[in-house]
Amino acid sequence: MLEAEAIGGAATARSLGLGREDFDASFQQTAASHGLRAARSLWQQMRRASLDFPAALRRLGAKCELAPADLVSFVRRDADVVRRFQREYQVRRDAGFDHSWIKGPALGRAAAVDGGAAIRTRGFTLDPYRACLALAGGALARGAVIYERSPVRRIRATRKHVDVTSGDSTIRADAVVVATSAPLADLRALRRHLKPVQTYVVATDSLPAVMRREVGSRAASLRDSHSPPHFLRWLREDRIMFAGGDQPPVPARQREKALVQRTWELMYELSLIYPAISGLQPQWSWDFTHYDTVDRLPFIGLHRNFPRHLFAIEGARHGAAFAWLAARILLRRYQGDPDKGDDLFGFSRVL
Repeated sequence: MLEAEAIGGAATARSLGLGREDFDASFQQTAASHGLRAARSLWQQMRRASLDFPAALRRLGAKCELAPADLVSFVRRDADVVRRFQREYQVRRDAGFDHSWIKGPALGRAAAVDGGAAIRTRGFTLDPYRACLALAGGALARGAVIYERSPVRRIRATRKHVDVTSGDSTIRADAVVVATSAPLADLRALRRHLKPVQTYVVATDSLPAVMRREVGSRAASLRDSHSPPHFLRWLREDRIMFAGGDQPPVPARQREKALVQRTWELMYELSLIYPAISGLQPQWSWDFTHYDTVDRLPFIGLHRNFPRHLFAIEGARHGAAFAWLAARILLRRYQGDPDKGDDLFGFSRVL
């Protein structure tokens, strides 16, 4: 494994640590674009991954603050928006998924959110950095070799092998797995499928007691219906992690200024969800880059222009279970024994 920085110290550590059993996409639109059978297969694989990944972390004995946490995706109080959202929920139920519908008054009681309705799905939260280290430790114990601070500069595939160049060294392999948020110059042909996005995250001070009484239960994470959406999850000591403010990546010289601006914008937008926290201060803030895809679903698998490449590319909104899903699909693909439905994650879905 070649890691450009310290393992887990870049996009992984900056991610939300939020696991979910569904994709951050419309099941209804996916069924319309790719067919109901395909949509059901995609969602079923994601649901299995959301169960298998926490189980694998427990087997490893990972100390990563793993805990169950439902995801409540809510929409504002607008009759037309609620009706469209209810159709999305009903299509999911008709396809066999046991997601829950929450009406506006119940949403207020459960999460102290003033919304029109919500869909509740199962999920989990974790410390993504510590989970990454646990997985790396498990791989090392089984013979893997990891090189940190070894950015890949070039990948060249031939009929029989692939050469991966890092610094002055070249590694020859049967295949290469590309799972990174950092763009590689050799992979420009993928750009038409992907849109780089910079997301901003803020973590607040601990809520004082008077604020804690006004924010309801802290058992679930939240996603709103903004475009792009905001995500909220609870941290230890009654802190809030709040993510959003997506925009195209800014030049390096403007990054710090953009982070300051987005930090205070996020704090304002958080206060619209929970007016009682107005005046709460941010303690940390950061950004990270990921990719949006053309149909909002991840790409896992092969691309016809890149022989011996196995790709795992997604938007960060799909959550931590995506990592396990991608690993299992790519392992089956490498071993030449893909499951039925694995091809649906590939680039051929939109070619």
